[in-house]
Amino acid sequence: MSDTATPTVIRREEYAPPAFLIDTVDLEFDLVPERTIVKSTLRVRRNPDARPDAHLELMGEQLEFIGAQIDGQPYEHVRAHEHGLTVENVPDAFTLTLTGACNPEANTTLSGLYVSSGNFFTQCEAEGFRRITWFLDRPDVMSTYTVTLRADKAAYPVLLSNGNLVAEGDLPDGRHYAKWEDPFRKPSYLFALVAGKLVALEERIKSGSGKEKLLQVWVEPHDLDKTRHAMDSLIHSIRWDERRFGLELDLDRFMIVAVSDFNMGAMENKGLNIFNTKYVLANPETATDVDFANIEAVVGHEYFHNWTGNRVTCRDWFQLSLKEGLTVFRDQEFSAAMSGGDENEAARATKRIEDVRVLRQMQFAEDAGPMAHPVRPESYVEINNFYTMTVYEKGAEVVRMYQTLFGRDGFRKAMDLYFQRHDGQAVTCDDFRRAMADANGRDLAQYERWYSQAGTPRVTVTTQYDEAAKRYSVTLAQGYANGSPAARETQNGPLLIPFAIGLIGPDGADLPLTLEGEQRATGTTRVLELTETQQTFTFVDVAHKPLPSLLRNFSAPVIVEYDYSNDELAFLLAHDSDPFNRWEAGQRLATRELLALAARAGAGQPLVLNDALVKAFAHVLTDASLSPSFRELALMLPSETYLAEQMAESDPAAVHTARQFVRKGLAAALKAEWLAAYDANLTPGAYEPTPEAAGRRGLKNLALSYLSELDDPADAVRLATAQYDGANNMTDRAAALSALMNAAAATGSDYAKKALEDFYARFEKEPLVIDKWFSLQATQRGTAQRPVIETVRALMRHPAFNLKNPNRARSLIFSFCAANPAQFHAADGSGYAFWAEQVIALDAINPQVAARLARNLELWRRFTPALREAMRAALEQVAAQAKSRDVREIVEKALA
Repeated sequence: MSDTATPTVIRREEYAPPAFLIDTVDLEFDLVPERTIVKSTLRVRRNPDARPDAHLELMGEQLEFIGAQIDGQPYEHVRAHEHGLTVENVPDAFTLTLTGACNPEANTTLSGLYVSSGNFFTQCEAEGFRRITWFLDRPDVMSTYTVTLRADKAAYPVLLSNGNLVAEGDLPDGRHYAKWEDPFRKPSYLFALVAGKLVALEERIKSGSGKEKLLQVWVEPHDLDKTRHAMDSLIHSIRWDERRFGLELDLDRFMIVAVSDFNMGAMENKGLNIFNTKYVLANPETATDVDFANIEAVVGHEYFHNWTGNRVTCRDWFQLSLKEGLTVFRDQEFSAAMSGGDENEAARATKRIEDVRVLRQMQFAEDAGPMAHPVRPESYVEINNFYTMTVYEKGAEVVRMYQTLFGRDGFRKAMDLYFQRHDGQAVTCDDFRRAMADANGRDLAQYERWYSQAGTPRVTVTTQYDEAAKRYSVTLAQGYANGSPAARETQNGPLLIPFAIGLIGPDGADLPLTLEGEQRATGTTRVLELTETQQTFTFVDVAHKPLPSLLRNFSAPVIVEYDYSNDELAFLLAHDSDPFNRWEAGQRLATRELLALAARAGAGQPLVLNDALVKAFAHVLTDASLSPSFRELALMLPSETYLAEQMAESDPAAVHTARQFVRKGLAAALKAEWLAAYDANLTPGAYEPTPEAAGRRGLKNLALSYLSELDDPADAVRLATAQYDGANNMTDRAAALSALMNAAAATGSDYAKKALEDFYARFEKEPLVIDKWFSLQATQRGTAQRPVIETVRALMRHPAFNLKNPNRARSLIFSFCAANPAQFHAADGSGYAFWAEQVIALDAINPQVAARLARNLELWRRFTPALREAMRAALEQVAAQAKSRDVREIVEKALA
């Protein structure tokens, strides 16, 4: 609900079962863009488990009421109001028929039923169904649906809804109809319809049990050549879920539909997944390696929801992580398997590193801000604001820890029990935890705190080695990082933290591990269960003083504090057998150096590059035993946003100066090595989006990016120009353009001007590629003479820019505000003034998108005083003018 009503706080503790249940829903749509008539026939009965209520209260927004019937007779005791419909004095069981109208053409919120590119689409999660018809629009009301769609056949030849097509035919006056039945009970948020001029790539497969399934990827006709990868990703997802969890596709058909106007990435509506085009359309000329990987992951995510979210859904929106955290974990495991199979730990680690980078940069920051909340929130004003990194990414880590504790077999056993108990039900996070506990014979009462406590836990590690007794003691102490008051209010006791550890000997080899009291060593990595505020674990038969490898594979979403020296970090980077911790050592080393340089830059002191960092990077860059994808990740410096958040007072300008100094220094010191890496990782021949080829392109293009930092970037310009002109794929073309823009910013030359013009001319008719064109310019470095905000404002006047399209708004406005910190946080406050203008403008069109942008300033108190004051002024401006409760909740919490 995005309205101007006084915000109402919804609290988990106040949950009550619905007073009525709706067993069946029969919907009829007469689809007309400016006035669609919707007739809903509901079989309603009182809920025996709820408090009796004389009146039926249905939710509804922006609907025109036409009429109501009970049991086939007109019913007058119906009162329409701003937030719904009150049906008075109803019997215990009855059939309610409601007729109403909505205006899809005018619906710019993209929630409910709307029109995009002349086609009809829906988005009902979380509360969009109430914009289509009046209903008990809550996830614990589950019904079976029959849907009849009627529309002009020439304008809307394709009519789709959930489930199975049971009838279709022509009607008078050039119209036609299609009737769909979904045999599975579902909540209203999983309803979907699509109508328009679309075409499909089709494939028929057999499920593991031998049943034939029809798979379809529906797109606009000119995009049909970009659907093969999405189809392959869907087939891979189906096969993986059968193998890993024994879960089969349960419908006769499964459909994916791509739409260019969409607030989210995709939506898992039962059997009819609606996707942002960004996560469906791909061919080598238009999509990068990252795009190909993201499509595979998102297709997997939405397909996996068919069981973890659809067959078993949430009782209420506080349980959102029950489906989202669990399904993110499943899509992460799927992507890791696609990267290198279940046995290739190095390949799987690359995916793990990528996921943790996102978690630490975005979710840890969320934990430190005014929107901090537990994985299972206790209250909200606008549920759309709680589709957060905490619910999704930290929620996935909470699920992953079950697997860490019980192993893959124990986790699978618990998943089987979960479905056995709850298939077809709306349940809670506690129900999932109980299945994990019961299947594995464990008391997990303490584990509940992972769901109810906000903030990022901190584990402080101290060690002691007794050379004479050959005993090595590790003491772990848990607490919380300095978070927000919102987080501290929820913290009430120690967590159960699975803490994976290894010990590395002086020769760089892992030591066999025997804990005190054990008879023999069991492996070289142990998962210690930290359950108290402080615990000591002692390893015996340790012949030499080891170096600890802590929190291997990032076994819990915590911050580890241990005072490694620079030499020890370099040693771990060179020798740790755990790929994640090898990467982590390099990141710690780089972060330490960058923060020291940022402090000097902020104080106006000269900067000197540490030789140890150069040597460590040279070792990784030239180590051919490491995969190119791992080397690419290890050689990426921590982001400016992450670094600024590690400072007592965030100083984006100083961080930018320090990071650019290090990039330039590494480019100059290792120029020959970068050039060699570029040449060694060329991928001639036809483009292949395989993990191996993508890894080589990634390392090659990272080398090009570093080379573009040189004072004399002639080599980079030569390589980038040739790469741009000869590219047979978007990965190489976009990377070459980015390098040319880097070189132009470093030298003040116009190396990139011609390529930018050519890029637009080549891809003018490809919206997703033009999004990249906008984003590249919004995130470019800029100079004092050419601040990027001037470019962004000019691009907003470009004919291709459309504020109403979320992808286009994200490509330009969000990219500048979120991914160009040095320019956004300009000392003159121009970035904040721009942010305020755009939040207010978007709020009038699409509050969900506006609220996402509003979160860019929620950590304003962490910055230097001058920036803080400018941010406060911008927040107050938005607070005074914002109309939606989506945006008001964000800015009011930020200012509180």
